[in-house]
Order: sequence, then C-alpha cells, then structure tokens
Amino acid sequence: MRLNPAFWFIAPALALLAMFVFLPVAAALGLSFTDFDIYALADIRRLRFVGLDNYRRLFGDAEFWMALRNTLYFVAVGGPLSVLVSLAAALLVNHRLTPFKGLFRSLLFLPVVTTLVAVAVVWRYLYQPRNGVLNYLLGGFGIGPVDWLGDPDWAMPAIILMAVWKNFGFNMIVFVAGLQSIPESLYEAASIDGAGARQQFFHITLPLLAPTFLFVAVITMIGHFQLFAEPYVMTQGGPSGSTLSIALLMYQQGFRWWNLGYASAIAFVLFGLVLSLTVLAAGLRKLRVAAEEEPEGRSLPKP
Repeated sequence: MRLNPAFWFIAPALALLAMFVFLPVAAALGLSFTDFDIYALADIRRLRFVGLDNYRRLFGDAEFWMALRNTLYFVAVGGPLSVLVSLAAALLVNHRLTPFKGLFRSLLFLPVVTTLVAVAVVWRYLYQPRNGVLNYLLGGFGIGPVDWLGDPDWAMPAIILMAVWKNFGFNMIVFVAGLQSIPESLYEAASIDGAGARQQFFHITLPLLAPTFLFVAVITMIGHFQLFAEPYVMTQGGPSGSTLSIALLMYQQGFRWWNLGYASAIAFVLFGLVLSLTVLAAGLRKLRVAAEEEPEGRSLPKP
C-alpha cells in the first residue's frame, strides 16, 4: 500500500502527539486497573492488577461523593455566572459609545494572565474576616463580618466569586469576537422597523450569538469541572471538605497518599463525566438547530 505523501509531512506531529498525549493517557488508563502505590513505585513487582476494584471503591467512597457534589455546585453556580458576567462585559466594551475600547479590554483581560498565587494573596486580604475590604463594605449596610474562607457555608461561594473574577476575561474576548461578526446592517434594518435596544438584543444579538454561547458554555463547563488551583491555594479543600473538588481529591490521592491507581480511576471518571455532558450539550444544540430549520428552511432572526 502506497502512503499519501502528505502523511510524511504530518508524521512528526502525529508522533509527538502519540508520545506526549495518547501514550500517557493509555498508561493512566492502565494504571487505573492496578493498585499502583508508593510500594510499587519502589518495587514494580509489588504492582497488582485489580480490575475494576478502584472504580468500585470510588463509588463507595464518601469523600468522592462530597468532592463530586462540591464540583457540581461550582459548575452549576460558577459556570452561568461566569458566562453572564463575560457577556455583560463584552456588550459594554463593544458598544459604539464606549471610549478606549482597547484599553478596557486589556484591563478586563488582565486577571486571566495574572498568576493565581498573586491573585490569591489579594483575595485572601479581601476575604479577611476582621480587616478585609469585603466585610468593611458589608458593615456599611449593617451586615456583620463573614468568615468567608473559614465558614463551610461561605467558602465555596467565595471560591466561585474569585474564579469568576479571574476567568471571565477570556470568555469576554470570545463574546466580543462573536458580537463583531454580527452584520451591522441587521441592527440598522431593525431600527428602521422600530425595534428598540431590548428587541434587537433578544431577536438579533442572542440568536446570532448561539454558536458562540455553545462554545463558551462548553469551554467554561470543562474548565470548571477541573477546579483545582483555587481551592488548593486558598483553602486546601477545607473547611470540613466544603471546597474539596474532584481534581483536588485526585491530586491528594495521587501525590499526597501515592495511591496512583486510585487517582487514575478518579481521573477517568471525571473524563467520562465531562465527555458525557459535552456530547449532551452538542446534541441539544443540533436538535435545536434542526427544529428551527425544519418548517421553512433556515430561519432568520425576527426583527
């Protein structure tokens, strides 16, 4: 069989992908069926194949369910909040009356490229129970001090607030690109027909931003399921496990307790969860597009 000459051009890239992506993933999958731990690390002969025992142990582990619950809480609350803040910021910096658009975009994108450790130092000061700025502002409304990072009820909302602030800039840039791809002539035609700003937003902007919404929602969901750095730096999963995420649990099992086989099983359960929800989101989007196009071809936004 004669190979296409183009194959030899992409072969080096494919070889690197296989070596640094597919091979480690396959090795991690294999580890999830073993009891690889610190003893096996010292002597590979201690490594045993345990089949699905790691997965069975996982589903009976109360700590895993707590981490899953915390992660879903973070995704369900932090994800939509992040998307809404990103969209609002994109609409503001993309508005024709906004001056210095480039400057504002740069400033709002700044938290994305700031190291999390520096961000954590600032936010720990903001959340400080006695002298923090946030409690000082709340005191002006007669609200007593809140132990943001020490109270199990407030620790996850505090993490969500910081994560949204740090990451919304990336989605904002994606939304700005989506907004700039909408033809200005649609807004001009809608204005001539008497449509106000609210009608233009709901009947032109939102429908034409739907593909961008899907991309941002999926990317945000994937990123939020991998919640690790924020609780690792701010709370170490506490207090009382209220900010323990699946990724942090995986890290603790793998690199604190050296249960690498068990940690690999956690990683693949997380992968399966994210993959399922991503496929579900893409499927729902296809069904909606098909339903809109079915009656009389592709529908146009109504003015």
